[in-house]
Amino acid sequence: MKKKLVFLLALVLSIGTILSACTSKESSSSEKDGKKGQPYEIKWYTIGTPQKDTDKVYAEVNKYLKEKINATVKMTQIDWGDWAQKSQVMINSGEQFDIIFTNGKDYVQNSQKGAFLALDDMLNNEAKELKAAINPDFLEGIKVNGKIYGVPANKEVARQTVYTFNKRLVDKYKFDVSKELTLEDLEPMLKTIKENESGITPMATFKAFLRYDYVFNEEMPFAFPFAGDTDHVINPFDTDEAMKSLKTMHKYYKAGYLKEDAATSKDSWPMDVENWFVRMGGSQPYADLLWSRSAKYDLVSAPAEQPTVVNDSVSGSIQAISATSKNPKKAMEFLTLLNTDPYLRNLVDKGIEGVHYKKNADGTIEDLPARVDGFNMPSYSLGNHFILNLYSNDPKDKWEKFAEFNASAVKAPSLGFNFNSDSVRSELASITNISKEFYPALATGSVDPDEYLPKFNKKLKDAGIDKVLTEIQKQYDDWKSKK
Repeated sequence: MKKKLVFLLALVLSIGTILSACTSKESSSSEKDGKKGQPYEIKWYTIGTPQKDTDKVYAEVNKYLKEKINATVKMTQIDWGDWAQKSQVMINSGEQFDIIFTNGKDYVQNSQKGAFLALDDMLNNEAKELKAAINPDFLEGIKVNGKIYGVPANKEVARQTVYTFNKRLVDKYKFDVSKELTLEDLEPMLKTIKENESGITPMATFKAFLRYDYVFNEEMPFAFPFAGDTDHVINPFDTDEAMKSLKTMHKYYKAGYLKEDAATSKDSWPMDVENWFVRMGGSQPYADLLWSRSAKYDLVSAPAEQPTVVNDSVSGSIQAISATSKNPKKAMEFLTLLNTDPYLRNLVDKGIEGVHYKKNADGTIEDLPARVDGFNMPSYSLGNHFILNLYSNDPKDKWEKFAEFNASAVKAPSLGFNFNSDSVRSELASITNISKEFYPALATGSVDPDEYLPKFNKKLKDAGIDKVLTEIQKQYDDWKSKK
């Protein structure tokens, strides 16, 4: 009996050793994930009109990714008009996917409610190369409660609002647009155009410009000043500066410098229609060249402000990893390659060399018809711009100028502060409706600010603006003390 027990015990130990060795081998094999086993399919949702040649391009993408990280990507685009609703439905439903494009307040709110994964640990360990490739201002500015929940596209980091003019008319009347301009500086130019150019509307896409660091956006009455007391949130519409700018816009409106329906018009004023003199918008280095190429006539811009890093300017294009991802590390491996590997970045953006674009002897590229018709991607949404190929008609120092532009920018005092609005949701809903009622008419000069601005501010008071301002200030002070 004793001999039998000893034999059985020896047999059990022997089997355990064999199983342990097998398990060890399997673990060792699975740890090498990337060279062996089934490739992981990364589900990626991003913005833009679905393209005809997506499958053709991603066959090449996936061939490359299998070799590099033993993964493939299933990229799905959702069209511009459907994006906001459909992407939020996917997030709210808990759908399983790996990566999604996000930006602005959607990024902040989805991060706050746990829809995206915090990436700090991976950025500091496995994805150090990715972190090193991104301007630190981006990473600082997209922090939510002190953590990074996405990979921002490395491009222009600052906001710079500019006045953009039809250069033919600037040259014709010898206007000086060589320096920073104020709204009031435009008056003699607008008067000249109105009196002498019957087919031209003096002011196209245009609203009064109040230079603040906005907590939400320029339509909402919550902002931090860039000068003076920069640590206290205010209602920018309850200032002398607002009254002055809105009075100027009303003066211009009465003079016929804007269309009569400026407050309600949905006209996007396409640049390729030469029926306007000046418009406002955000700029970047060499933007005038891009706009002139698109318009097919020359444009020239003058700054309305110096480059400034604000939360909106750093959060305009982000790829987040979903909390429902089955393999976040593999998703991060892909994002690292997308932002550090020039071959992959250009393939995802421009398509296949020889099919969608051709490469010249000097390394520059030119689009082929197949790109325009079959794979015309929104470049800003995809990743690191600094490793994109230059076009043959791009300035050779384009990316150097972007780096200089970024380095010259001033950081807003509240860069990285993101407000949690849960405790004032009902007040914000009312204030949003009031802003939609008053802002378009006031900002386009369509109504007299002496009459309507006090009404606007009175309604904001009644809707609880002071409660919201107090809550923003409380959270800001807490954020700053921890920072």
